[in-house]
Amino acid sequence: MIKKMNDTDFKEKISKEEVAYINYSASWCTPCKRQLPLLEELSNSEEFKNINIYYCDVDENINTSSDAGIRGVPTIVKYQFGNESKRKVGGSSEQDLKEFFLKD
Repeated sequence: MIKKMNDTDFKEKISKEEVAYINYSASWCTPCKRQLPLLEELSNSEEFKNINIYYCDVDENINTSSDAGIRGVPTIVKYQFGNESKRKVGGSSEQDLKEFFLKD
């Protein structure tokens, strides 16, 4: 399940989680609209059910998006205890997303 987040969640949740992914997105973004259902499907699958995935609307959460240096959407960032460890920019296929989540 993808959890919706806001600016305060980063400090309260993400910085304390061993691993968390934030999908930076926007409601007007066509590639974002295509990618979100794929992420939702993956997050509900047995293989990825233990992965914490958050949805962050860049227009609603300017501070978090700006602090992360988001310049284009969709962008997925992997955080480990609040520190970025990798990022994927642009729309992705289901296979690309699986590889992103599985590779370190």
